[in-house]
Amino acid sequence: MTSRIKNIRLWPLITIVILTVLAIGIVWLLDAAHRQNKVALTVLILVITFLLVIVWLLGFSGLTLRVKFTSFSAILISISLFVVLFRFDVFSGDLVPKFEWRWQKETKTTIGPSNLQTPEANLLTDYPQFLGPDRNAIISNINLDTDWKNNPPELVWRIPVGAGWSGFAIVNGSAITQEQENEWEKVVCYDFYTGQEKWTHRDLARYYSLPGGLGPRATPTIDGDRVYTVGGIGILNCLDFETGKQIWSTNIFAENNAKAPPWGVSVSPLIHGELVIVSAGGAVAYYKDTGKIAWTGHKVQSAYSSPIILTLAGTAQVVLFDQGLITSHDPDTGYLLWKQSWPGSVECAAQPIPLPGDKLLVSTAYGIGAKLFQVTNGNVSPKLNVKLIWETIRLKAKFTTIIYYKDYLYALDDGIFTCINPIDGSRQWKKGRYGHGQTLLISDVLLVLTESGKVVLLEPNPREHIELSQFSVLTGQTWNTPAIAGNYLLVRNSREAACYRLPLK
Repeated sequence: MTSRIKNIRLWPLITIVILTVLAIGIVWLLDAAHRQNKVALTVLILVITFLLVIVWLLGFSGLTLRVKFTSFSAILISISLFVVLFRFDVFSGDLVPKFEWRWQKETKTTIGPSNLQTPEANLLTDYPQFLGPDRNAIISNINLDTDWKNNPPELVWRIPVGAGWSGFAIVNGSAITQEQENEWEKVVCYDFYTGQEKWTHRDLARYYSLPGGLGPRATPTIDGDRVYTVGGIGILNCLDFETGKQIWSTNIFAENNAKAPPWGVSVSPLIHGELVIVSAGGAVAYYKDTGKIAWTGHKVQSAYSSPIILTLAGTAQVVLFDQGLITSHDPDTGYLLWKQSWPGSVECAAQPIPLPGDKLLVSTAYGIGAKLFQVTNGNVSPKLNVKLIWETIRLKAKFTTIIYYKDYLYALDDGIFTCINPIDGSRQWKKGRYGHGQTLLISDVLLVLTESGKVVLLEPNPREHIELSQFSVLTGQTWNTPAIAGNYLLVRNSREAACYRLPLK
């Protein structure tokens, strides 16, 4: 027995382990590097390590044939058991593969301990589009009680929903979102008070990609008695708000001879007067009543950000963050007011954020960061000029929304919450790994819907990270934007939706 132990050659195995630890340490050493690349390199290193360990075991370990055979068989059995017991679910925002038990069941409809027939129901406000009434993820006039330990949120209802990363639009007790059911892409209207389905519109369409998942991505827009939606392959629908009946429809990419972005269309339609504005090879405006094209803007490959109306340098303009280019057009005519280049090799999803003094903050992840631009009047009206003020690698918004509050910026920097000084782009603090989730400002409280399905309340404090409360609201990966109607929070992911009553002060 002693001679057999002496024959075991451990130094190659020890060398492999040491080199693996060093390699992973080097990969994660640089704070500025793109986190997704770090994850991919780490997985590659671990796969190479596993193969090298197998080579050592079978060829250089010095173990007996019986021990080699037993050890290798145990490895194969473990892999087989894993395949039998677990199935692949989705990739996280950092491209980490996630698995679940194969026998895991679907979410069941659940009615919570209370319903909306309470005195607080008269506090309900509309949330008619992506990121709320002003399309900026800021909700005012709601004062939340942040002591969730003693006064936790109450579940009103929970229901299973179809796949997709769309959020909810809420008007007059109706909550509308988009889902996937087999080969059908659906626009579904739910009763906000009960979670019961009111109506469904279906299109024969299906978008799926391995990293991004299945289903539509964009949030509906409600305007009067109409609902406007953009599906995962670019179908723009105008539907009746009460019945879901289709009024008109078109595929914005086919109609404009444009190429859809590779990870699915996530452009939430923007209403401006008599127009509905989207991105289809650049900004395109349709007459919202007829579906006819009103104007087309500067041609560029569409990305994942949604158009927004801003006033900069005294000029109203529709700003759009497309692939490799930020553009600004006159919202009535489509006249190009200005354009600003952006690194074209990255995915552009986060919304541009206006700051005081006619400034515009733009950010992406993928190792790029944020840039602050100054917009001024040009020499020839109505042209405008754009100048870079500063840039930083310390604010990498992937598909979250940056919040500006009392002279500071708050956002998820590649999945970790951070506070940035907008004067020079310097970091105040960085703490709280919440993943690639979504953020709202509710009066004076930051609400973060994490990638894992928790809601976290933060104090917007530029001096330190202060977590006030947290509460699990969903199960599974959550990229969808939350919606607020009064003190009722409506959340969903690719499997389930839930409504919670949030306590008020």
